[in-house]
Amino acid sequence: MAQTASAQEPILIWGAGAIGGILGAYWARAGIPVLMVDIVEDHVRACRTSGLNITGPVEAFRQVVPSVTPAELQGRFSTIVLAVKAQATDSAMQMLAPHLADDGFVLSAQNGLNELAIARVVGNARTMGCFVNYGADWLGPGEILFGNRAAVVVGEIDGRVRERTQRMFALLQVFEPNAVLTDNIWGYLWGKLAYGAMLFATALTHDSMSDNFADPRRFVVFDQLAREVMAVASARKVTPVGFNGFDPACFAPGAPEQGARNSVAALAEFNRHTAKTHSGIHRDLAVRKRRTEVDPQIGVIAELGAEAGIDTPVIRRLVELIHDIEDGRRPMAFETFAELIASCDKPRPQAAGMSA
Repeated sequence: MAQTASAQEPILIWGAGAIGGILGAYWARAGIPVLMVDIVEDHVRACRTSGLNITGPVEAFRQVVPSVTPAELQGRFSTIVLAVKAQATDSAMQMLAPHLADDGFVLSAQNGLNELAIARVVGNARTMGCFVNYGADWLGPGEILFGNRAAVVVGEIDGRVRERTQRMFALLQVFEPNAVLTDNIWGYLWGKLAYGAMLFATALTHDSMSDNFADPRRFVVFDQLAREVMAVASARKVTPVGFNGFDPACFAPGAPEQGARNSVAALAEFNRHTAKTHSGIHRDLAVRKRRTEVDPQIGVIAELGAEAGIDTPVIRRLVELIHDIEDGRRPMAFETFAELIASCDKPRPQAAGMSA
């Protein structure tokens, strides 16, 4: 079933999983033309026939959404939302680039700094940033759990606000009425990197995100991970922005410990009220038995830190431990988390130019 852009051109969503699938279902239900692309044929078939079934405490509904596989896609599109896993960004961009109109753009609805990879293919002017923090899981063909509402932010990577930025902001408000339009999308993305590093740590065990954040033994890990990310962000002249209990200022170089404890406690409380009790990283490791996004999401922080002269020992150790679990060398258990605790004995990182 080949699909082409119609007179009323649809938004093309590349990746119909937890993030892209929910956006597609909400937009389609609102009467906004949308076309989803996904590599899982059974999922594509379900979405376009019986419909995409959204479940969970936020809202439950089934919505038929036009969907195709990459091989079936035809035409060029002005608005493409990229919603694949970070490690699939490069391959997805190679497939979707021929379908991007000359005056079009790609919006990254992903975790990490994927805007950098997108811009390398289509250019900065055709790349838009987006930050999403709502909880969702792809459960199977035509089934997505919508666990909780959370921050949704959109902004241009050069900080300017254009007509297209306003248009995407209005579209995101259809899904999330409290969506934010920002001139500092990098600040949100770096804030999410720090929180994301914490979530990778929670996936080292089978405990819930909330239980991880509430355990005083594990605080030192969450504190150190966030401080390492904030030190790298500071060296890169980025001002991170907080959301949903995470306050980046509490983890800035030299910030007192009590503020960090308060922020981690707030994260424990926020995650206590979601049907998505474990991260998507945990699901990748424990349920889907596949490799995670740890290298493009977390490993990149260590690389950028090295460029700026910032050491990130706990982030580097976290990446190693996730790979150990992926390869079957370590279990998902507190004993693995304890390895990360042991790596927190070194002094806290300092931003470039700051005294030790």
